[in-house]
Amino acid sequence: MLRLLNQSGLLTKLCLAISVLVAAPVLANNNAGNNNAGNNNNNNNNNNNNGSTAAGVEIDPQGVLRIMRVDARVKLDSRAARQNLPQHLSRPSQLRKVSLNRLEAEVAKLVDEGSPLPTEMIALAGMTRLEYVFYYPESGDIVIAGPAEGFAQDAVGRLVGIDTAKPCLLLDDLIVALRAFGPNGDKANTISVSIDPTQEGLARMQATLRQLGGSFRSPADIPVIVNSLRQSLGFNQVTIKGIPATTHFAHVLTEADYRMKLIGIERELPPVPMPSYIRNLTAAMTSSNALVRWYFVPDYKAIACNEERTAMKMVGQGVKLVGEDELVTKDGSRKQSGRSANRASQIFTSEFTKKFPMIAESSQVYGQLRNLVDLTIAAAFIQNEGFYRSSGWDLGVFASEDTVAVETLPAPRQVETAINAVMKGNRLITPIGGGVAIQARKALDVENLQQDADGSIAQQRASIRLDGLAAGQWWWD
Repeated sequence: MLRLLNQSGLLTKLCLAISVLVAAPVLANNNAGNNNAGNNNNNNNNNNNNGSTAAGVEIDPQGVLRIMRVDARVKLDSRAARQNLPQHLSRPSQLRKVSLNRLEAEVAKLVDEGSPLPTEMIALAGMTRLEYVFYYPESGDIVIAGPAEGFAQDAVGRLVGIDTAKPCLLLDDLIVALRAFGPNGDKANTISVSIDPTQEGLARMQATLRQLGGSFRSPADIPVIVNSLRQSLGFNQVTIKGIPATTHFAHVLTEADYRMKLIGIERELPPVPMPSYIRNLTAAMTSSNALVRWYFVPDYKAIACNEERTAMKMVGQGVKLVGEDELVTKDGSRKQSGRSANRASQIFTSEFTKKFPMIAESSQVYGQLRNLVDLTIAAAFIQNEGFYRSSGWDLGVFASEDTVAVETLPAPRQVETAINAVMKGNRLITPIGGGVAIQARKALDVENLQQDADGSIAQQRASIRLDGLAAGQWWWD
């Protein structure tokens, strides 16, 4: 459940999915084996970890994250949710505008009064996508704009649109992005999440593989071997850089990374039809010390600007998935293999990227991931163009964790190993996944930045009037 609080914490608990996949060990089978038996074992795993439930996590006091499940048949009651909202918030809008300066000023008033933040602030007035950033030098307003609709909590606690079930942009995610690219922030900041086995765990795994090599005779041995590999690898480490690990922002990045890997190894059904990594994998593509890594990066050809660079529009699909190969040495250390990912990995990442817009429409966590990437690029644009300085806005209370707390969730530090194994020819294969890396300023490089060729972005900016806003009004249609 999502609890809405005052200045002591915007989001205190949110159910998320966190885990990790193992490296790609390969065991040669002494006999030819039965491929169907291995595949049946894999199918059993699918039945236990498919898309029939909404994923979530629990984090224990030691920072270990474990999967929990919520029945996906529990649907949002859109009629009741709409009745619980004021009429002006329940209706959809093609382009809702939010002035960041005015929003911060209203939050500051509530903080000063000791009053809780209303849900409409936490959900940024129901915005489900960041489409534009506008700057108005005459008033100093920095405005974000995008589609919006009525909103409510889904079964996992996410704030989503009543009509489309798309995740809302969240105030605390916006604040995390603005702090990461603030008035005096690091312009080269990289936000990243990586879930990795430890060097000690990989060394133990390599030793286990050597010990098990002679005892693996048929697919019936798969459960024993998988359990041995899981025990030898132990917990995997979660590394978060560029933002606090105790934020909702960091949790979403980690969940999206984890669940992408589950899809790749057929432990979770994809939101839309697409081939898994396993489906196209052959024994010839693997070796006993190979790791295949997948990680999300922004679509850096993502924005277009007017000539004055006072208006920016998101034009790319937001996110793409890429892959690479690594090697594991005997002592468990890892190094670049010097080659691109294998063909099965290339097909998986290419399909995931091509279908990402549909995936983001169908699965809230990937919609959230796209929103976070958009927020990060928008914050980098605001910083890069000097809007803080020219507007005289230093983020105000948004800059202070003591005043507006967003670092309120347990930090994910370790995750339990999750493995899926399949038979390919006479080999048992268990693959790996990767992470998320956001270098927002790449989107602002000259070669990536697109121009407002038809003037439509400038026209959209000019159509927005701020002189008619009422006192205290921070959003409008």
